[in-house]
Amino acid sequence: MSTQNKAGATSDADTGSAASPEAGDGARKPRKTAARKRTTAAKKRPAKKKTAPAPAQAADGGDGGGTAAPAATPTPADSPAETLLLNTPMTVRWRDLDAFNHVNNSKYLSYLEEARLRWMLGVPGQGLDDDVAPVVAAAHLNYKRPIEWPAEIAIELFVERLGNTSVSIGHRIAAAADRDTLYCDGYVVMVWIDRETGQAAPLPEAVREACSP
Repeated sequence: MSTQNKAGATSDADTGSAASPEAGDGARKPRKTAARKRTTAAKKRPAKKKTAPAPAQAADGGDGGGTAAPAATPTPADSPAETLLLNTPMTVRWRDLDAFNHVNNSKYLSYLEEARLRWMLGVPGQGLDDDVAPVVAAAHLNYKRPIEWPAEIAIELFVERLGNTSVSIGHRIAAAADRDTLYCDGYVVMVWIDRETGQAAPLPEAVREACSP
């Protein structure tokens, strides 16, 4: 039996399975490890307040003030200036009125036609010759308010677009005494055509010069 005890003791020592001589009731209570102590301590600490992230640096590589550079505001120089052709007064006639006692909408076209003829009288050759002549290809009118009789109006013509064979002439019809009182605005497209073929023809040089700024 002594041989077996020594063998069993040797076996226990080799495998490390021998119970510690200090083992008792306290051995059943596991000790707190360092990791568990850190976890417990972390639970007792007050939570940190979240702070807002730092403002992003300016897009233009500035000092990080966090304010983006404002977009550039277009200036009047960015838009092409209008080429004024004519500014002429005109008197409203009694026969221009309709049943509602204000100027009939068709008479606005007559006023604009009269204004264009006055402008063309100032163009060398009146913008036509034996080969080419202008015709109205389109007319657009925005009626802002009625014109009552008696009234003095002012008609303003200006170039909206200058093409190879056509001119878009913008117009405004306002009160002669108060240009802020606008009765009508819009545009008329005039195309120069070949008298024989009826096809579009290049603008006469005199017309192009009169419409150029």
